[in-house]
Amino acid sequence: MIHQTAIIDPEAKLHSSVEVGAYSVIGPGVEIGADCRIAHHVVIEGPTKIGAGSRIFPFASLGLEPQDKKFQGEQSYLEIGSHNTIREYVTINRGTEVGGGTTKLGDHGWIMAYCHIAHDCIVGDHVTMSNGATLGGHVVVKDYANIGGLSGVHQFCRIGEYAIVGGQSMITQDVVPFAIAAGNRAKLAGVNYIGLDRRGFTSEEIDIINQAFKIFFKNGLTRDVALLKLKEEFPESAHIGMFVDFIQSSERGVCR
Repeated sequence: MIHQTAIIDPEAKLHSSVEVGAYSVIGPGVEIGADCRIAHHVVIEGPTKIGAGSRIFPFASLGLEPQDKKFQGEQSYLEIGSHNTIREYVTINRGTEVGGGTTKLGDHGWIMAYCHIAHDCIVGDHVTMSNGATLGGHVVVKDYANIGGLSGVHQFCRIGEYAIVGGQSMITQDVVPFAIAAGNRAKLAGVNYIGLDRRGFTSEEIDIINQAFKIFFKNGLTRDVALLKLKEEFPESAHIGMFVDFIQSSERGVCR
């Protein structure tokens, strides 16, 4: 299961079912769960944890030092969940002390070739990053978000649940849940109707989200007045509650 040319540090902990390809290097402090498949020429440094059932493709580099000039060798971590697909030449760095110390990738991620996830990013479950997409430090990407190829997300920005970022976009402000955003600098293009339908949202739920977008973005209301109106009109909607909470917690402002 482990190729004879692979270098596995004695302090690394690999489940007995893990496969490791030729010339891969796995350092101390690395923990890899059951049924993971590590291809040839992969580098994993610790402290890094990788959950069960993940596939790491050739030339990926995981858990190396953060690309942050303030980093001085402090203890920091990378946590990768289960059933992720991490393709060729992907780089995911450990966290920094200033950013909480840990970079996280959730479960069932689909991280395509040449993507980069920088220090202290928090990436949720079922996230797709297309080829060459890049996250700056301290970025938060919520569940089921989709980031198009060759797009860049500025540090400290957030991408909301079920949002989609178009290819070759530059994100400098938060993208609200359920939205489509694209461009340099990115602007909002409306509700992610197709994505929501594919994820099992009912037509009634999508209609409510569309109404919320019109109230917040198109009625000419101030931010606080619009949020209050949303709370009053949709008090029982968990999706609108998520939308409101996301905007209220934004520090960089939201794409409009």
